[in-house]
Amino acid sequence: MRVLLVNTPWTSIDVPSLAIGILTNSVRQKLPDAEVEAVHANLDFVDWVVDRTEFGLSDYYYYSLFTYFAGCGDWVFSSALYDDPQWRVKEFTDRVRTQMTERELALNLELHRLAPEFVAELADRIVAREPDVVGFTSTFQQNAAALATARAVKKLAPGIRTVMGGANCDGEQGAAIHRNFSFVDFVVRGEGEAVFPRLLAAIDATLPAAGATPPAAGATPPAADATPLAAGAVPADALTGIEGLCWADADGRSVANPMSSKPLPPAEIVAPDYGGYFERLAASRARNWVEPRLVVEGARGCWWGEKHHCTFCGLNGSFMQFRSKHPGRFYDEIIELVERHQVLDMFVVDNILDMSYVTSLLPRLTESGYDLRLQYEIKSNMKGPQVQALADAGLVSVQPGIESLSSRVLKLMDKGVSGCLNIRMLRDAETSGITIAWNYLYGFPGETDADYLPVIEQMPALHHLCPADGSTRIAIERFSPFFVRPELGFTDLRPAAQYRLIYDLPESELMDLAYLFDVPPQGIDGETAARLDRAVTQWQHEYARSRLTHHDLGDEIVLVSRRKHFDWHVLRLTDPVEVAVFRQLDQPHGIAALSRRLSVDEPVLTALLRRWRDLGLVYEDAGQFIQIAPQAMNQDLLRIDHLHLEREAAETRAAAEAGEPAVLTAV
Repeated sequence: MRVLLVNTPWTSIDVPSLAIGILTNSVRQKLPDAEVEAVHANLDFVDWVVDRTEFGLSDYYYYSLFTYFAGCGDWVFSSALYDDPQWRVKEFTDRVRTQMTERELALNLELHRLAPEFVAELADRIVAREPDVVGFTSTFQQNAAALATARAVKKLAPGIRTVMGGANCDGEQGAAIHRNFSFVDFVVRGEGEAVFPRLLAAIDATLPAAGATPPAAGATPPAADATPLAAGAVPADALTGIEGLCWADADGRSVANPMSSKPLPPAEIVAPDYGGYFERLAASRARNWVEPRLVVEGARGCWWGEKHHCTFCGLNGSFMQFRSKHPGRFYDEIIELVERHQVLDMFVVDNILDMSYVTSLLPRLTESGYDLRLQYEIKSNMKGPQVQALADAGLVSVQPGIESLSSRVLKLMDKGVSGCLNIRMLRDAETSGITIAWNYLYGFPGETDADYLPVIEQMPALHHLCPADGSTRIAIERFSPFFVRPELGFTDLRPAAQYRLIYDLPESELMDLAYLFDVPPQGIDGETAARLDRAVTQWQHEYARSRLTHHDLGDEIVLVSRRKHFDWHVLRLTDPVEVAVFRQLDQPHGIAALSRRLSVDEPVLTALLRRWRDLGLVYEDAGQFIQIAPQAMNQDLLRIDHLHLEREAAETRAAAEAGEPAVLTAV
């Protein structure tokens, strides 16, 4: 049996596909006689498109990262899916014309026109390899490209079995794909490393044995539009027991087997095999665009979500139950991949860090002798020593799910943290030299302007801490509590508008296919949202040039500030009460708690904290205070003001276009 696993655009080009790596290894373990090969069609697309139009790394990121909520990547390939270069061009143009630049619109239209040609060539290459099964992984904006390629393969060679799986095929989404696209023979829903090899074994039993007599010359081949699997169909009794599988019965009706009620135990989560990816990248034009990274997986599910599912979060899909690999096994997998591929940068896909790894896995990585650089998702209530342990082990970037600096809004999210704890994470990460990736979310039922205006007022004091990547109104995601529990405030859900531009399906089918949903806006109005956005944008611009640090000398604490909105530069705390209060505010405290701990009258503390807030030394939220000055570290001086340089370049270009002299500013 020959199996091809296809990774279509728009998945990231600087990392191999974890899904394909896991399935490759799983099939080789359970079906050792099967031939398994990965097709890196995302890299194929890069090499193909750069010869036909102006296209660079930023353009690829535009589709793979920045336009997910607009659906541009899927719309580009909808022309190939429906074999129509003009597929809903007018509708798309009318919808997005005011939301993107002229170049972006032109690029979308050009790629939409070119997509059918690329898909046809890709399908030709796939069929030429004479596979028995072609599998497609689909996550984020891969759906239309994967479906279009499956359609083209099936048109060329109806006898090839086509299979889809991945996050876009979870639950009802997978069933909807199988119902509506008959050229997809099977859809694997849920965790594939157990299901996919069982499906392949069932298919393999229907294939001619090696060396079997071929059909007689002149025999009539199956029609191009024949019912899927009409020749050598897999018996129904071989398929009905495969959990989560979608398949067609003898009458062509779609059957969706019940999904497993139990997730895979950690011992059965297979390590990935990335053979072929790094060689393919080295031969691609993209080799000059990116430095490759590894993708590793230590855990699935979310231990916080098992107890308190964040109201807006649709991650983890059908399986929230948290389970993690033994730290020794995960360590061995990481080191084996590092040594095999000679790559030190890696992205950990776990939705949350197993806290036991802080004292088990991370110390071993610290002592491994490799200068690892990892990215990880964590919970934002980790304390300073734990954050430093992350840095010591090689973590350079974390995504802690900060989302807001208002305790009340965080409670509406069911995040289990406070605004001051999120500030502590930003502060301690700055001390340890770890970059924070986060977005400021708004639009929660029950929130008011009072949850945002005090935060906006205090943002200038935070300009030395890692800013949010942006502020955005929440999207309603499938599997999230907001999706499944209308009593939380969102009742009028519709499939997001992008799906009506991509697919030729009725609304009822789009409801099952979609992951994102449009709803009437809740929470703060546009004016307050605009104020928040302006404050976050200013924070981004000021971050690289801003500084606030403290150095504890024992009998005094020295603070150094360089922030646009504060005119002091050096402040010494020498009064024993002030020194004691500052140290206590390493953790969030209210005035009453400070008074009890330090035996200081509350009016004295109130006056002191009011003065410190005016000086930009503390952050206040929900009656608690926390000091916001990281410990003095040399890396603070190594910041590179990328945004500042880009802004200077833009101002210079604008001045040149206006006929004004350029002004150069030293950084």
